Amino acid sequence: MRCLQQKYTVGYLDLEPVGCAVTHAIQIFCLMIITVIILVKVLMAMFFNLTQYGIWTRQKRNGRRRRRRRRERRRKSNDNEDNDNEDKDNDDKDDNDIEDDDGRPHVILFVTCYSEGLESIKNTLDSLASTEYPESRKLLFVVADGLVTGSGNESSTPDLILSLMTLTRQKNPIPQSYLAIAEGTKQHNMAKVYAGVYINSMNIAVPMITVVKCGTPREEANEKKPGNRGKRDSQLILMNFLSRVMFNDRMTALDFEICKQISAVSNNDNKNNNNNNNNNNNNNNNINSVSPSAYELVLMVDADTMVEPKSLNHMISVMERDEKVMGLCGETLIANKFQSWVTAIQVFEYFLSHHLGKSFESSFGGVTCLPGCFSMYRIKLPKGPCGAWTVPVLANPDIVEEYSENLVDTLHKKNLLLLGEDRFLTTLMLRTFPKRKLVYVPQAKCRTIVPDRFSVLLSQRRRWINSTIHNLMELVQMRDLCGVFCFSMRFVVLLDLIGTIVIPITLILLLAQIALGLILPPFNMLPIYMMSVTLFLPGTLIAITALQPVYIFWMLIYFFALPVWTIVLPVWAFWHMDDFSWGETRRVEEDGGESGGVVVGGGGSMRSLGGDGVLIGDSSDMTLLGGYDEQQQYQQYQQYQQYQKDGTVILKK
Repeated sequence: MRCLQQKYTVGYLDLEPVGCAVTHAIQIFCLMIITVIILVKVLMAMFFNLTQYGIWTRQKRNGRRRRRRRRERRRKSNDNEDNDNEDKDNDDKDDNDIEDDDGRPHVILFVTCYSEGLESIKNTLDSLASTEYPESRKLLFVVADGLVTGSGNESSTPDLILSLMTLTRQKNPIPQSYLAIAEGTKQHNMAKVYAGVYINSMNIAVPMITVVKCGTPREEANEKKPGNRGKRDSQLILMNFLSRVMFNDRMTALDFEICKQISAVSNNDNKNNNNNNNNNNNNNNNINSVSPSAYELVLMVDADTMVEPKSLNHMISVMERDEKVMGLCGETLIANKFQSWVTAIQVFEYFLSHHLGKSFESSFGGVTCLPGCFSMYRIKLPKGPCGAWTVPVLANPDIVEEYSENLVDTLHKKNLLLLGEDRFLTTLMLRTFPKRKLVYVPQAKCRTIVPDRFSVLLSQRRRWINSTIHNLMELVQMRDLCGVFCFSMRFVVLLDLIGTIVIPITLILLLAQIALGLILPPFNMLPIYMMSVTLFLPGTLIAITALQPVYIFWMLIYFFALPVWTIVLPVWAFWHMDDFSWGETRRVEEDGGESGGVVVGGGGSMRSLGGDGVLIGDSSDMTLLGGYDEQQQYQQYQQYQQYQKDGTVILKK
């Protein structure tokens, strides 16, 4: 038989159709492209992780030189001889003391709260107060989003916050009006401002401002969640205030109250620090108060985030050494990784998103998402000799105005503004300042509580995935992003957008090919190669280069949950793209409904508002929604100017 085959065999019939051959060639080509892209992405992320440790943590003397130059500029601009002598005496102190205080920027530690518990809020405030940074340069700024009682809490969230702080000013302040981010009559909101100090378990006292959004009197009487307007509204309370302070613009009643309380609480803190010095008089205490315009940085965290002690110092050091950095984020670790299988499958996903995704994007200086749970922004940047002028960054009116968008009438806008406000703020920063940087600082770390139930995870990822798609659609249209063609940030954003959309069907086809190969031999190894390159290679290399091989174990757990990440969650998000609720991410005791009428005014004079937010009836009193009455506004502006002349608040131009 063998002889016959050798003598008469002419050839073999090709049983593979032309279509299958073309498909096979396309698969090989795609595998090569994907492999090259992933290898480049991994290598750039590894390079960033290895080199940025040296760049961001350069010798401390470089930072000291910068701070000494800043002190010299301040001395030249200071006409007070006593202050000059005091600065000269401070120069004789130990270098560590100089580094800890003089010349370092003031920072606002901004915390947004909704329905968190007492222990969660206390852990967050304790971690922020314990950060290794001078207390005189920090200010805790907490906003409670409405009179809301969280599930399982005995008291409302504002009551829990106030129980943790020591009030140094009036304990029952008058509610002040401001323009909220809402529709119709909901635009008018009111808030109370509390001033005091927060003292943690280590007896460290930090000045603290708490803004409680309490709603109008009728809203507080008739609705179950008065004052609740969302996280974006809470952020805009601070952003609008900083922008108006920087440009010396007209303030709302709430802005003016915040301005007074910040100066008062910082002045009180200086008095406490100098109570052993009997030579300080009242005028000196007023001069020593911290002006709201002195704050250059803001750290935004959630009320369930615990910041590690050295993180704040690392983040501020990056801001000091590179003036082009306008925002940055650190690594978010999971505090409850062993709580359930739902938390366990998220560990490696968080790790990969930081050490691969954000590290790679930082190589271009354009991180596409600064997470709201742990990010720092530059409020403004001093420029010129002696800081003669400043460049607004987060306080830029263009950013504040677009972030304050109240007309949300399309599916695209709703996904941008209602579901992913943190990512949209990052998009605005990149669009407004395309030549500046948004980076990732791996040394700065925090721990957060992630969803431990699948229903909560489903609700959270529905919001995140949909907001990611719509924000990437915004970024891919920008032509000013760095790089050229395939080596550009715009190309990276396009790949992320395509990958986010097609990932469910991609995995389904790969699994189908593997199953078909097992049933009908011969077995095609290309799907196995593609899955290995896509999933195992990046994670393994990043875990090794980050010197954390334990994450290889978490990678195996992540692999078994791969259908959840690549099929269940994306398909669920796409199917519910028109659902703009927050679901079960934040649970409260009772859900409040929409109220039909809101009133403004005070002192027994109540006036209703029409559906478009315009005052109906007598307009002698000031109302926020229709704009300030000119006489009332002018009186308030005169009061503010007089407040400046008293020496308590000194605003820079």
